[in-house]
Formats: sequence, C-alpha cells, structure tokens
Amino acid sequence: MIAAAMTFAIASATFKPNAAMPKITAYNRGGCSGGNRSPELHWSGAPKGTRSFALIVHDPDAPVRGGWYHWVVYNVPAATTRFGAGAAIPDSELGTTSFGEHPYGGPCPPSGTHHYHFTLYALDVASISAPHPTGPQLQAAISRHTIAKASITGLYSAR
Repeated sequence: MIAAAMTFAIASATFKPNAAMPKITAYNRGGCSGGNRSPELHWSGAPKGTRSFALIVHDPDAPVRGGWYHWVVYNVPAATTRFGAGAAIPDSELGTTSFGEHPYGGPCPPSGTHHYHFTLYALDVASISAPHPTGPQLQAAISRHTIAKASITGLYSAR
C-alpha cells in the first residue's frame, strides 16, 4: 500500500516541472543529436521506513505498446538524496531501457511533444534481486514494496 507522502518530492535543476528538457538530455542516436546526459535530480521528504529507492523514467506517448522506458535505476541507498547531471550510476543498479541498454537514454520522440515521467519510488526493502530488469519488470518487483512515490515530468519535442 502506498502511504500518503505529502512531503516526499522530487525536483530538477535541469528542467522545471511540465516544461521543456534541454537538448543536452536528449538521446544521441536514432536520428537524435542530443548529449544523452541525464538531468540533475534531487529529492527530499522520504517517508520513515524507506530502505532504498528506485527511479523509472517513462514516456507514455511513445508509439509502442506500454510506452518507452528511458532509465531504470534500483537499489539506490536510502541515504541518497540526489543524482547529479550526467550521474554515473553503477551498472549493478541499472535496469534495461527500451533502447536495450543499461545507462540513461534521453528523449528522442519521433514526432510531437512527449512527456517524460521521472518517478522515484521509496521502498521498504534495501535491495531488489533482479539483474538488469526492464521497466515493467522492475515495476512488478517493487509493487508490494513501494511506500511512497514522487514524480516530475519533463517535455521534449521532435524537431
């Protein structure tokens, strides 16, 4: 059960909520020419009992069933309160994106403006035993361990 988490919040110095993400965060292959640099993220107000965090970046507007997963991070220690821009996350804490890769894969919409949901999950377990899960696999693995979640949405438009 997810507890009400009025104080649990995630923010970014790289982009404002529901505003455009800079080109430096965009993917750098497949017709996109961004810097593929993950944005800075910081959070506060994790609820009591948080033993680890997971972060999933998802684009529900992608023209594929279930949307597109751009970043899948898990087993983040509970003492962590931020990822710097271009964060170097250990491979052992990275799941598999829809690009078939482990590191961050930035926005690269084929057309229009897409929404990129950065959702941080506070978990009641110290670790999830699932080597390099996909976004849906991680969501299933953490579903019974999520005690709160916080989200920020960035936008990116095809050019």
